[in-house]
Amino acid sequence: MNPFILVLLISSLSLGTTLTFASSHWLLAWVGLEINTLAIIPLMAHHHHPRAVEATTKYFLIQATAAATILFASTTNAWLLGEWNILQLSHPLTTTATMLALSLKIGLAPFHYWLPEVLQGLDLTTGLILSTWQKLGPFALIFQVAPTTNSALLVFMGLLSALVGGWGGLNQTQLRKILAYSSIAHLGWMILIIQFAPSLALLSLMIYLIMTSATFLSFKKNNTTSINMLALTWTKSPALTTLTALVLLSLGGLPPLTGFMPKWLVLQELAKQGLPLTATLMALSALLSLYFYLRLCYALALTLAPTTFNATSPWRLSFTHSTFPLSLTILGALALLPLTPAIAALLSP
Repeated sequence: MNPFILVLLISSLSLGTTLTFASSHWLLAWVGLEINTLAIIPLMAHHHHPRAVEATTKYFLIQATAAATILFASTTNAWLLGEWNILQLSHPLTTTATMLALSLKIGLAPFHYWLPEVLQGLDLTTGLILSTWQKLGPFALIFQVAPTTNSALLVFMGLLSALVGGWGGLNQTQLRKILAYSSIAHLGWMILIIQFAPSLALLSLMIYLIMTSATFLSFKKNNTTSINMLALTWTKSPALTTLTALVLLSLGGLPPLTGFMPKWLVLQELAKQGLPLTATLMALSALLSLYFYLRLCYALALTLAPTTFNATSPWRLSFTHSTFPLSLTILGALALLPLTPAIAALLSP
C-alpha cells in the first residue's frame, strides 16, 4: 500500500476515535464511528484475497447496520425527549436499542457471529487493529449509556459472552478464530461489571488491550496462523516462544500474571454486590477459556514439529521490524499483578 494512503487511513482511524471520545452530541459520535469504519475497510481489503474481500463485506454490512440503529435510536430519543445529548439518553426503548447496536459493533454475544469469520479473513496486523483500536469508540459510548440501561440486559449479555467465548474457542484450530472468541469472552467480563464499577471495567479494557496486542504481535513475529504452525516456533525463537506461552496463560487469567488481576477484582466486586451465582458462572466460563489457552501452550512448548509438515516454515526470524512494541506489551501482559493493591486503592471510591 502507498505510504501516503496508509498515513491517511491511520490518521482517519485516530480522528474517528477521537471524535467519538470528545463528543457529547449523538450525531458527532455517529460521525466518528462512521469515519472509523470507512478508514479500516481499505486496510482490510488491500490484500485482494477472496477471504479478505468477504471479511470486509461482512464487516461493512454489520457496522452499517449498527450505525443505522444508533442513528435511529438517537433520533427517536430526540423526538421523544427533545435531547441529543449522549448523557440524556433515558427512554427505555432508546437505551436498549443503543446498547444492542453498540454490542453488535464490538461483537458481544448474542451478536458475535460475525467476529470470528471476519477476523479469520484478515492478516494479523489488521486483526490487531480490529481487536483493539476498533473497540475504543463504541466502548466510550457504552460507558456513557450503561448507567441508564436495564441491569438485567447487561448481566445477560456479559454472562452469555463469557460462556460463548469460552465454549466457541474449544474446537478451533485457527489462531485468529481463537483470539476472536477470546475477545468475546473478555468483553463479557467488562460489560458485566460496567454497571457496578465503571473504573474496573476500564481497567479490564486496558489490560485486555495490552494482552491482546502482545499475543497478536508475538504471532506476527513468529509468522503463525494455526495451531500446527505453533509447533514450529520453538526452533526459530525459543525465548519468544516461552514468552508467548506466558502471555497466553495471562490471557487465561492464571496467577501470578497480569491477566489474573481484572478477573480477581471483578469476582470480588460481584461478591460485594450480592451476586455469588453470577460470580460462580463467570469463574466457570474462565475455566473454559483457560482450556484452549493451555491447548495452545501445549502446542507451543510440548510438541515437536512433524517431519511431513507441508507448510513453508521460515527457519530464521526477520528483524526488519521494531520489536519495541512487542517487548513493551509482553512486559505489561506478564508483570503488572504486583501493582494490584495500588490499583485497587485507586479504584475504590
